[in-house]
Amino acid sequence: MKLYGNHLSGNCYKPWAMAQLRGLPLEYEEVDILQGQAKTPAFRERNLDGRVPVLELEDGRCLPESNAILCYLAEGSEYLPTEGFARAEVLRWLFFEQNGHEPFVASSRFLLHLSGQAEAHTARIELLRPRGLEALQVLEQRLSRADWLAGEGFSVADLALYPYTSVADEGGFSLAELPAVRAWIERVEAVPGLPPFSRFLSGT
Repeated sequence: MKLYGNHLSGNCYKPWAMAQLRGLPLEYEEVDILQGQAKTPAFRERNLDGRVPVLELEDGRCLPESNAILCYLAEGSEYLPTEGFARAEVLRWLFFEQNGHEPFVASSRFLLHLSGQAEAHTARIELLRPRGLEALQVLEQRLSRADWLAGEGFSVADLALYPYTSVADEGGFSLAELPAVRAWIERVEAVPGLPPFSRFLSGT
């Protein structure tokens, strides 16, 4: 299998980290999204949407969308439940991550930290801020009641929400008043065999 991704992206980290955690053979190829490499006609053959990550299987089939890839790589493991409600509970957090968290926390990080044009995006960042804060508060409330987002142990739900939450400060969001979130980040980074997001960011 080959994963096309970018080392700055929490979305690309998620499937890479699951493969590392499970010891799955995975080739990784860096795609320079800032230079438009994901928008080329050749790359759009792998993902019509022109985004990373994309997982290419041995038979040539390609699977885009970070959480879809994450579930594919976690299938059959303890990280993705098979029982109906337990699985739906995990999926609930994956949907929340892509709908209520990533568009605000991760987008703010990109505009403020990665775009190189933070001042030009000031108004947009301010619009994103309330929803980003709301998403982080949802996590704080959940994690003040439980060690993990879904079920009794680490799952794809935690892996989906960990990377962009762990670097929320790069988007202008402080975790200082979110002790449950901070403690959860430490628990995630202590999961045996799981490389931290910082390792992926460093390109190693």
